[in-house]
Amino acid sequence: MSSLQSAVWAETLKARRSKVPLLAAIGFTLAPLVDGLFMFIMKDPERAREMGLLSVKAQMAMSTAEWNTFFSVLTQAIAIGGFIVFAIVTAWIFGREFSDHTAKDLMALPTSREKIVAAKLIVIAAWVLAVCLWIFCIGLLIGYLVDIPGWTSQLAWVSFREVLLTGGMTLLLMTPVAFIASMGRGYLPPLGFAVLTIFFSQIIAATGWGDWFPWSIPALFSGAAGPRAALLGPHSYVIVALASLVGLVSTLYWWRSADQTR
Repeated sequence: MSSLQSAVWAETLKARRSKVPLLAAIGFTLAPLVDGLFMFIMKDPERAREMGLLSVKAQMAMSTAEWNTFFSVLTQAIAIGGFIVFAIVTAWIFGREFSDHTAKDLMALPTSREKIVAAKLIVIAAWVLAVCLWIFCIGLLIGYLVDIPGWTSQLAWVSFREVLLTGGMTLLLMTPVAFIASMGRGYLPPLGFAVLTIFFSQIIAATGWGDWFPWSIPALFSGAAGPRAALLGPHSYVIVALASLVGLVSTLYWWRSADQTR
């Protein structure tokens, strides 16, 4: 077994024995559940009103109960809510070494620090993929139970691709979170960074400059603010890639060169 494989195995074992990734995935399951609830409300407003479920906010959120709308909201949840959930797991995977005071022991291993970082990122990527698949499958089940109209196999495949692309784009923005967790030596700095980026992404997107701000782009890609073609250009995807590359290089450099005496 190579050193990278050993590092991936070790990080996978840590993730399996911790409740953080599992609880984060369970918590994110609320997204398709709430989406299904809104579909139920919009499908039968009179019945929902009798049950006390109908609200002005729910009416404004969606106009029609159909699979296209259901998948659209699910994709938006991956872009917006997913960033926070993915950031929590990324902050835990990188920050726990310092909070648990195991960083010095990790650095003493014969495995190179670059491979340790790579192993952590591989585990994060695998977890994000698994969560996206889980959310989509739960969404299919809920949509079937609610009996949403407008189903087509083509729509399902296109929506599945959109969910994976949105999840992948959000995943790329986890490398800056990893860097903040490493430099900040714990959980709180990256979580604060994630909250701030969500806050600024909303403001910058509202001003019309969201296509230039990497943390606004996944939400715009998901259609949260309107048609994607009218909001994003080729430069937007380049910016996301550059932000991810900067985060990756910064994380690798920090783990390789920073003082690890504490």
